[in-house]
Amino acid sequence: MAFHLEKQRTTSTPYVLIDEEKNYMRFEGRCFHEKVAEFFKEVNDWLDSYLASDFKVFTFDCAIDYFNSSTTKLLLNMLLKMNTHASEEKKIIVNWITIWNNDIIIECGEDFQEEMNNLEFNLVIK
Repeated sequence: MAFHLEKQRTTSTPYVLIDEEKNYMRFEGRCFHEKVAEFFKEVNDWLDSYLASDFKVFTFDCAIDYFNSSTTKLLLNMLLKMNTHASEEKKIIVNWITIWNNDIIIECGEDFQEEMNNLEFNLVIK
């Protein structure tokens, strides 16, 4: 049975959706939780096992419009894991979604994009 996780957003955590059946993950909202590693532990554990599996295409939509430095580190580590597992056989698409005037998120996305040479990393500016 495919893993499915949905966490509703709070004032300090984003909406999280993992739909393994659709090979899809989405984060949306704000993330400045004091214990961000604890909040994302289940997500990280799933991602580790999923990336080791036999998937063909995986899509991650990240529409977090504000985050703290702990979240930046967590996102970078997740993206680096994805980048390590991405290949011609395992395509990983990251859509970094933000609005046109969110300069900090755009700049962070550009920095991440430069580091991720195996991913299809799309900066989606609305």
